[in-house]
Amino acid sequence: MTSSNENTTGVSRRDFLRVSALAGGGILLASYAQPLEAIERLGVGASAADPMLSAFIRITADNIVTITAKNPEIGQGIKTMLPMLIADELDVDWKNVRVEQADFDPNKYPAQVAGGSTATPTNWLPQRRVGAAGRAMIVAAAAKQWNVPVAELTTSKGVVTHAASGKSATYGALAATAATVTPPDLATVPLKDPKQFTIIGKRTKTVNVKDILTGKPIFGIDVTVPNMHYATFVKSPVFAAKVKSANLDVITQQPGITHAFVVDGTTNLQGLMPGVAIVGKNWWMVQQARKKLVVEWAEHPTAQQSSAGFAAKAAEFFKSPAQRTIRNDGNFDDAIKSAAKVIEAEYSYPFIAHAPLEPQNCTAHVTADKCELWTTSQTPAGGRTLVANTLGLKEDQVILHMVRAGGGFGRRLYNDPLVEAAFIAREAKVPVKLLWTREEDMQHDMFRPGGFHTFTAGLDASGKLIAFRNHCATFGEGERFAPSAEMSPGEYPARFVPNLRMDVSVMPLGVPTGALRAPRSNALSFAFQGFIDECAIAAGKDPLQFRIDTLKAEIAPAQPLTPQQQAGQMDAQRVIGVLEMARDVSGWGKTRLPKGTGMGVAFYFSHRGYFAEVVQATVSKAGEVKVDKVWAVGDVGSEIINPNHAEQQVQGAVLDGLGQAYGQEITFTGGKADQGNFSPATTASGSPANFPLLRIKQAPPVVEVHWKKTTFAPTGIGEPAMPPLIPALIGAIHQATGKRVRQLPLSKTDLKWV
Repeated sequence: MTSSNENTTGVSRRDFLRVSALAGGGILLASYAQPLEAIERLGVGASAADPMLSAFIRITADNIVTITAKNPEIGQGIKTMLPMLIADELDVDWKNVRVEQADFDPNKYPAQVAGGSTATPTNWLPQRRVGAAGRAMIVAAAAKQWNVPVAELTTSKGVVTHAASGKSATYGALAATAATVTPPDLATVPLKDPKQFTIIGKRTKTVNVKDILTGKPIFGIDVTVPNMHYATFVKSPVFAAKVKSANLDVITQQPGITHAFVVDGTTNLQGLMPGVAIVGKNWWMVQQARKKLVVEWAEHPTAQQSSAGFAAKAAEFFKSPAQRTIRNDGNFDDAIKSAAKVIEAEYSYPFIAHAPLEPQNCTAHVTADKCELWTTSQTPAGGRTLVANTLGLKEDQVILHMVRAGGGFGRRLYNDPLVEAAFIAREAKVPVKLLWTREEDMQHDMFRPGGFHTFTAGLDASGKLIAFRNHCATFGEGERFAPSAEMSPGEYPARFVPNLRMDVSVMPLGVPTGALRAPRSNALSFAFQGFIDECAIAAGKDPLQFRIDTLKAEIAPAQPLTPQQQAGQMDAQRVIGVLEMARDVSGWGKTRLPKGTGMGVAFYFSHRGYFAEVVQATVSKAGEVKVDKVWAVGDVGSEIINPNHAEQQVQGAVLDGLGQAYGQEITFTGGKADQGNFSPATTASGSPANFPLLRIKQAPPVVEVHWKKTTFAPTGIGEPAMPPLIPALIGAIHQATGKRVRQLPLSKTDLKWV
């Protein structure tokens, strides 16, 4: 074995291993290990400066290895991927590995979170070190038993061999002795050279895939506990409005209903909202009683807000100087006056819902000194804090069991279902399963915020981009943005245009917003990459080559960047790498396409990942869009840990983006969300409204995934594959029809052509 020379973040001298023997002959291996980049933990969990106990490996005498998966499983495959890291360095046979889901336990497990594509960069080295340490202890046990040097021993698939003597033993046979071995220092334990990997990089089936396919009750929605009641929680359609009156006397008389009460709630849009709780003996009875509920809601200022009002305010902003400038390079005003050609455009995108197939749910049991929760939360640490503060408990009195989620996409970063279930269970004094309806899930989301942009760009006589301005109209107050509504001053083409200004104006918002897969990037990519495409066409340049040429014209920073700034900054050479590979694998510029068919390209750097995507689409004369094929190229570092999951993540991101582009939109009238389900509904104004998911017939027959491996440490995949899809699609539509899509969804633009 050779020590890896990959990037590390260092391990504290306090990091060490703990081992204990198991009854019947075995070993339990645990470690103190610091998580990587605590800043990425979405504000939850302990400080990276504090080592935390983490138990991961159990080896029994029958040579079965049980590995604990510590992070929430929301469909991204993390319950398989993290144990693969440990198992490979431990050098065991994957068929002998069993995986168990950890409960939330900050004293054992660092950074138990699912979000931001952080699992791979956070755990790549720490989890491997745990496995490597376990192997080292097993080998040391064999050397001790056989009285031979450690250097003469080899391992393979859970067996230690001494070639010179012909001796061999399974890990299970050595486990009891290994429990007496002094653990190695995690900072210096040798890691495999990547050429030695036997599990990492291999296609590995999803843990529990059989249970999923056969409909076993393994999701949050399936949880049952003894004496469990069912609950629904009715909130005002206008966010945060309080209950003025409710016919609780009628509800409590309904069959099977045991409790009905008003919850005053708080002003925290991500916490316990005001509403009416109904508790009963089964879900059907609760829903039948709900139909008879009559609530008068108090007036609330959010009732004055609407989608039409947001658009009008943005138009007002664009006629006036921006509220503030967040980046100002060179002199845009002078440069635009001298430009040979000026391009102007306005882009807008809507609010959208997360729409996971499993609606929000949580099961809670509260006693005088304890709250026990069964949850699909992506941020269980934040959920525990929210519940403890709301119920007046200490955090260690709140116990969270992590259950597989039927999709998250960022919605389960927010723990309002947890605190609702806990509060209702406490008041009802019975275990309660709270299950939201589809309409509640859609109308009380933490929505991806909409936004509006005006762009102005200037080209010189050679077609080079010399001036660029963006005025973003978004949501917030003062210099504070609403959640996930911010615009970064580093948004491309910043750093690559000598005269560039980024302006922002914000309007107040009473609608709850939050992170959706590739937060901010999923919307900004459409606007910025779409307008860059317009600049390329105006310059008479190939859109893909125009991007590469612009990336090669990087401007030196006004002042030296800190190491932290450099680490979070887009690497132009990596972008060029994925663009060039996308060009090659798609046959960009070499394919003769029929009339009505076009190809578009876009790239994006998001959550440490680099992706370029090419879309080929056909638009009928009636304006119907059909994507023929998508080529996706990603640079997420040196290793693709599980190619199965990696490809599925990229393909899922592409389909996610297509669904958003085709028809997904949440609009507001009188402070209320108009859409309520996937099937047609009716808005307050009487016009049809729905939130359609992508249909099978709309999906491209092929999403071809390619990897450009680089020398960088591996990073995540769940977020960064989505942002390039929509701008690549609108580039293809423009080439096919000559029409430019500047607002989403596509139904906003007439795509008929002759």
